[in-house]
Amino acid sequence: MEKQVVKHGGMPVGIAVRDGNHYRFIAVKFHVIGLDESRFPSIRHLQNAIRDHLLSAPRAAA
Repeated sequence: MEKQVVKHGGMPVGIAVRDGNHYRFIAVKFHVIGLDESRFPSIRHLQNAIRDHLLSAPRAAA
């Protein structure tokens, strides 16, 4: 099984597991749980989806 740690901002946020011609994302951090079990054609697509997901997430009140 081919797998790879996925980082965002230098922090691990999940694991990408090869699933046929795609990568299945397994989230290990709550802020990316909305992408858990999603499939992507490449690691680059996955990283872009994480970025977009985090940019669209509402900010917690300070």
